[in-house]
Amino acid sequence: MKKVYKVAGHKFAVVIPDNDLAWNEMKNYDPFLVDSDSDGLFCVELIDVMPNTSDKQKVMTDCAGFDLPRFDIYEWDGCWLIEGAPTFEAPVRFYLITDKAFTKARFRILGSPRFSVNTVMMLMFTLATEHRDTLMMHSSVTVKGGKGYLFLGKSGTGKSTHSQLWINNIEGCELLNDDNPVLRIEPNGEVLVYGSPWSGKTSCYRNLNYPVGAIVDLHQAKSNEIHQLPIVRAYASLYVACSGIRFLKEMADGLHATIEKIVSTVPCYSLDCLPNADAAILCYKTVTQ
Repeated sequence: MKKVYKVAGHKFAVVIPDNDLAWNEMKNYDPFLVDSDSDGLFCVELIDVMPNTSDKQKVMTDCAGFDLPRFDIYEWDGCWLIEGAPTFEAPVRFYLITDKAFTKARFRILGSPRFSVNTVMMLMFTLATEHRDTLMMHSSVTVKGGKGYLFLGKSGTGKSTHSQLWINNIEGCELLNDDNPVLRIEPNGEVLVYGSPWSGKTSCYRNLNYPVGAIVDLHQAKSNEIHQLPIVRAYASLYVACSGIRFLKEMADGLHATIEKIVSTVPCYSLDCLPNADAAILCYKTVTQ
């Protein structure tokens, strides 16, 4: 069975056998389902048997932290072979073989599909769109007054908490996505934030988009203080927060160009904060003035 989805304006196809349990892990994609015969940017197919890849050549290992997913990247038979694990020391949970243009891919799941399915789809989406004015962000996004406000920060900083503080203390706020929204620069130069099928531990899969009002980098502190970031520091905040495997020059160049356009268009702030209502109100009043 093939299904076609559209996320942040980009279509992609997924091929999985009709009764395979992997479909159970794709309910969060339903709001993004479209009626289309076109594969869009890429097509990913689930396979039961891997080809013999023993002659693969190691390129690199990508892992942003000990408790974060690890990706071992190889060249094999004119393709990229990516072996993925949920943490640095965990065993491999999936194999992904993709052509070097990231348009056709096959993947094999080892064990539970929960980690594998979503990680494969996020990887392919990121790799196929990094040079197309598109960024997937590690961020929580709250909507207020028809605009989206992105909250960035290291894991455990309180991105979800800050979004909830806006929702609980500022009338008319709602959550768009709690972990992996997508930023896209439109042809007219406007920066939009899109919901996605990927939202971390929060089930918030909304096929909606809004102009970006501001981007806020959160830092835990003993008091609440906010200031607007100069472009160089704003660039650094976004670079750390966006997803991607930057092992190809074309992708790295595309990512850099997209970040530069965004920070030149969207105001970015740094918020030192406590997890309280005062922090949310200070942030809201500052970034919406």
